Amino acid sequence: MDARAGRRCHTVLNALHSTHYFSPDVTRELKALGITHPSAVNFAVRAAALGAVGPGTVAAAFYNYKYELVAAHVPQVWRTASPEDVLAARLRGVDTTLRRLLGEELVASPEMAEAAELALRATEACTRGARPLYAAHADLPVPAEPHLAYWHAATLLREHRGDGHLTVLLGAGLDGLEALVSHTATGKGTRPKWVFSTRGWNQEEWDAAVDRLRERGVLDGEGELTETGVALRKDIEAETDRLDRAPYEHLGAAGVERLTELGTLITGTALQAGAFPADLLGKR
Repeated sequence: MDARAGRRCHTVLNALHSTHYFSPDVTRELKALGITHPSAVNFAVRAAALGAVGPGTVAAAFYNYKYELVAAHVPQVWRTASPEDVLAARLRGVDTTLRRLLGEELVASPEMAEAAELALRATEACTRGARPLYAAHADLPVPAEPHLAYWHAATLLREHRGDGHLTVLLGAGLDGLEALVSHTATGKGTRPKWVFSTRGWNQEEWDAAVDRLRERGVLDGEGELTETGVALRKDIEAETDRLDRAPYEHLGAAGVERLTELGTLITGTALQAGAFPADLLGKR
């Protein structure tokens, strides 16, 4: 199997998982629980599987959010609604979101059921060690409906890779903001405006991270990746692939190819329906 086949498969699954972070349906469900601030909604829906943890745990598990932003909403969010109530509200919001973005025909299709079966099979080879967000979500029950089971499996695979990715970033000597800056410099990361509004950092802190990366030779004077920077990001992704290879090797080359095909269809439909802001990704 192509060493990058797992990464390609993960990319389309991760995009489907991530639709709920931008969903008005999830926001509405959380508002009904009394959680209204966008950052509080974000921390609640992603961290609820960990239980009623404090800001330190959330900041550590999320890695690239400013601690002060996390502490402004956690643990207060758990005094507003329990993690169990948040998880139930999240699943209701995801259900509404997927039905809205994909349409009832695709939601109920044989292709969706097949994608769920393949994605769940891949998760059988995921491991919990040093992967807190994956391990917490792996303890949740698998939803019965195929589209929700598929989303659940995509969530497990996303957090499994993500937890490993943070280990690689730490080993590469990149703090959370430096990781964001260098990823944005590839043209595939989140634009600075979204980092500021969702991660809690500001322009001064961003510029300081740029300066640190210039001193390391990762960025040039224009803020673009140098040869060293390109190699660093390439090595980070390759090592992340290595740590995340087990689920896709377990599924096998044919299974990965088919899941990628189905995932591309499903995610492509969601993208065409406007699942994400048009200006989310880019360098500027």
